[in-house]
Amino acid sequence: MTDTIRKTLRDSKVARWSALAVVAFTMLTGYYLTDVIAPLKGLLEGQIGWTSDDFGTFNSAYGWFNVFLGMLIIGGIILDKMGVRFTGLTAAIVMVAGTMIKYWAVSTHSLDNQMIFGIKSQVMIAGLGFAIFAVGVEVAGITVSKIIYKWFKGKELALAMGLEMATARLGTALALSTSVPIAQAFGTINVARPILVCLIMLCIGLISFIMYTFMDKKLDASIAENEAPAEEEFQIKDILQIITNKGWWYIAILCVLFYSAVFPFLKYASDLMVNKFNVDQSLAGTIPALLPFGNILLTPLFGGIYDKKGKGATIMIIGAILLIFVHAMFSIPFLNSWVLAIVLILILGVGFSLVPSAMWPSVPKIIPEKQLGTAYALIFWVQNWGLMGVPFLIGKVLNNYCVTGQTVRDGLTVNTYDYTIPMMIFTGFGVLALVFAFLLKIEDKKKGYGLQLPNIQK
Repeated sequence: MTDTIRKTLRDSKVARWSALAVVAFTMLTGYYLTDVIAPLKGLLEGQIGWTSDDFGTFNSAYGWFNVFLGMLIIGGIILDKMGVRFTGLTAAIVMVAGTMIKYWAVSTHSLDNQMIFGIKSQVMIAGLGFAIFAVGVEVAGITVSKIIYKWFKGKELALAMGLEMATARLGTALALSTSVPIAQAFGTINVARPILVCLIMLCIGLISFIMYTFMDKKLDASIAENEAPAEEEFQIKDILQIITNKGWWYIAILCVLFYSAVFPFLKYASDLMVNKFNVDQSLAGTIPALLPFGNILLTPLFGGIYDKKGKGATIMIIGAILLIFVHAMFSIPFLNSWVLAIVLILILGVGFSLVPSAMWPSVPKIIPEKQLGTAYALIFWVQNWGLMGVPFLIGKVLNNYCVTGQTVRDGLTVNTYDYTIPMMIFTGFGVLALVFAFLLKIEDKKKGYGLQLPNIQK
């Protein structure tokens, strides 16, 4: 009888997995917009005159507000103080607002031949919209992480996080594979059309999260009824405890290095397929799309292994090694077979599934629950330095050192590029990620975080 009394809504498999499905769909819509521009690099260059520098500047906008205004940190504090419902709903609204600005900037001609701070007005305003959207999607990301911990504490935590990431990566896969066909639909090229599709999807994602808020209210009511009072509320001074935790720093640095070698790579991967592997532009996005499609299957699998068997730090080490191998192979000039490109993308997909499946569920083992929102936010803030700086760096490198000539594709004159140097840069990030994965494993042995232990409590 006592066991029955102590049960909460999260003890219902149907309830907790339903909650996961709803919030995961919201993240899918966010990730779709995040990567929808990536395959359009050539079309943006040929149709509206964006250079590689412009493309890099636009993609760097993702971190403008999150990094320099500390919006992620503020979002994390709000999350720990105000809860997941308020924070998540606000984040979803911000995503929609930023996307509206981005769509207007890319679709209008009123910004043609204008400059803002030495940057094309269209690039600047589109970047502004992307920066606003990024605040929303990143805060939504940390909110969903806390939501999953809230529903799956002591249960299938890594599997749940893996499934959420897999669903979000489906958004990336859809963006990479459908962006160019949508832009070329109806017999006319329109680079704004895929963004409009994203805007519609994000509105549906907002509705999805509104549905979740009702489930969360029921969960809170069941917890208040059946569980002991929650921990002491988060205090601002808790930030100091987080940033003085060496284990947290190792995860944060591993995160920025790993994601800097993957997400910015995906921004340029379609163009890499065209320039190095001679893949048709309309199909170039389908090869990088294999990476997130692989995540859909593998991330939950590896998360399930972590839940049952542990070995979180080891999983991250193996993922970093695969990352190094793939980018090193991409950097070799004479290896230009499209079959090899597919194989390497599939291997990268394995590596990209391994690291996140272990990294994100490891944070609650290092950081107390009351600090989780802020801890995730600070990790995302560090990560955003890479997501902002690396696309900008790669754009500069391509523009200044990698142009090999010009060609005509789909009736548009575009530059051709040698991607050797950019791929060597990505390889370097992988090497550094491996170093910090080993340091994390050593720290785990010293402090006994339990990263090598299973998540499921028996």
